[in-house]
Parts: sequence; structure tokens; C-alpha cells
Amino acid sequence: MIVVTGAAGFIGSCLVGELNRAGYKDLVLVDDFSRNEKAPNTEGKAFTAKVDRADFVEWLDANHKMVYFVFHIGARTDTTEFDREIFDRLNLNYTKDVWNRCTEYGIPLVYASSGATYGLGEQGYSDSHDTVEHLVPLNPYGDSKNDFDKWALAQDRKPYFWAGLKFFNVYGPNEYHKGRMASVIFHAFNQIRDKGEVKLFRSHNPDYPDGGQLRDFIYVKDVTAVCLWLMETRKTSGLFNLGTGRARTFLDLAKATFAALDKEPYITFIDTPADIRDKYQYYTQAEMGKLRAAGYEAPFTSLEDGVGDYVKGYLGMKGYL
Repeated sequence: MIVVTGAAGFIGSCLVGELNRAGYKDLVLVDDFSRNEKAPNTEGKAFTAKVDRADFVEWLDANHKMVYFVFHIGARTDTTEFDREIFDRLNLNYTKDVWNRCTEYGIPLVYASSGATYGLGEQGYSDSHDTVEHLVPLNPYGDSKNDFDKWALAQDRKPYFWAGLKFFNVYGPNEYHKGRMASVIFHAFNQIRDKGEVKLFRSHNPDYPDGGQLRDFIYVKDVTAVCLWLMETRKTSGLFNLGTGRARTFLDLAKATFAALDKEPYITFIDTPADIRDKYQYYTQAEMGKLRAAGYEAPFTSLEDGVGDYVKGYLGMKGYL
């Protein structure tokens, strides 16, 4: 059995689909399955069982001998939530429980960290373990991910193979339920469809023009390909960035969305909301040398190709991966 937590969410459900396409059908899906808007993400997928998130640790204690691998993708990911208790419970302490079980039972583990651990990038974007103690995330979500990374690195006992993936700006199918937290591409598509224009945040930093803010956007299909490769190779444990290694502007993203719809760009700007303005990232770019050195050789999808595939193959018909 292969376990995927967060299996009804965006990245988790795409990973379930990728595993199915690779021939893996004996899957255990773990999530809070009470949210009806997430149900389409798992429809039509092959799996053996569903386990409620609250019951998973107890389930793993009883069934660990049958488990081949754990992908712990589930997490509270709302960067606008500031109740630290929620993140301590769902992201930090829950992940400790999963880690400790995988260590005790000899189960390899891949878990979701985040590019949000880098904060404003004062320490750069290197996934060297030496930088983790010095990172200053911008919100409780980023804190919870960095706190777990620090805890994991400090452990004397670890799963015999483990990887913490620092996801950068992931976009792609199956994010329809995410609302405000969905990717800018998702929102841009809806704005173009409904009003024929895209509104981007105005720059409040003199070093960046309006729309010139930079992010490392990575297509979810690349994320799931890396996850599958890690499971099948299990060579090098540690923290790994997961972006493309190339920052692109929001203007690039918006223009790619218009191009995928065969429309001329019409882009306007609005002020960045005051409540997030002082915590706004103007630049992120993953250093990808560590994953490459571990042996991952596949190219990453360009922004234009990824947006084109997402818009034409999924958003236009609300398709699922």
C-alpha cells in the first residue's frame, strides 16, 4: 500500500492520479473528506481505502506492515490564517506523529514543506540544511513548515529514506476548491472569462515595476513527477526545493493565460491589500542544484507550456487530473 495524505486536496489528488497512471492502484487516501467541494478530486481514481485524517495515526499503527511508502502532502495551507494553534496541531505536531511512525516502522516518507519557509529571501533560496535555522517566514503557515524542518533535522532517528519538499508556487488542475488561495492562473482565467481583463497587484516596491514581481511557478505535473521519482529511487534523503529554478513575472503569467485563450492581453493594476503589503514577496526562485545532484534529470515545464496545458486541457472544461 502507498499512503497519500491530503489526497482530496490539490497536490495530493494530482499525486493520486499520477500514481494511478504509473500503475499504482493499492493506495490509501487520507484526508478530511467532509468537504463536498473537494469530492470531485478523487472521483474516478483507483484506491483501496479512505481513512479520515483524525484516524490515520491509529490506522498506521494497526496496518503499518502493509504500507510501502507514505506521501504526507496534507497540511493547513492558508497563508492568511493567523491562529498558530491550528498550524501547530495540523502541520507541526501531526507531521511529527507521522514521522515518528515511519521511523519506528521502517517506512520511507516524503512530506510537504514549503517555499514559504524562505520569507522575504533574506537568506537566499538555498535548500542547504545549514540555512534552516536562520530562515524567517512571513506567517504562521511558513513558521509551521520551517519549525518541522528544523525538528526533523535535529532528530537522531529518522526514516531510512525521507525527503521534505519545499514547494514553490504550484499551479494546475484540481485546485477549484481553494478559493482565494488558488493560483493566480486560476483567478486570471476566471477574470478573463468573466470580464475580459486581468487585475494584478500594483508594485509598492520601487525596485519592481507593476506586474514585475517575480515568482518561481511550477506546474503540478512536474511536482508529482518528482514525487514518483523519489519513491522509485530513494537515493538521497533531505530537504529539497521544488520549483523550476527560473523566476517569472506576473505579467508573463497573465500574458500566457491570454495567449492560451487566444485573446489580446488587457491587464490593469490594483493596490496590494494593506493587510498583506508588508509581508508581500517580490521575488522567489528555487535553487535546484540539490535535486539535480541527487539524480533528477527531467526538464521542468515552461510557464507558457504549463499555462497552456492547464487552460486548454482543464480550466476551460473544469477538468480534473
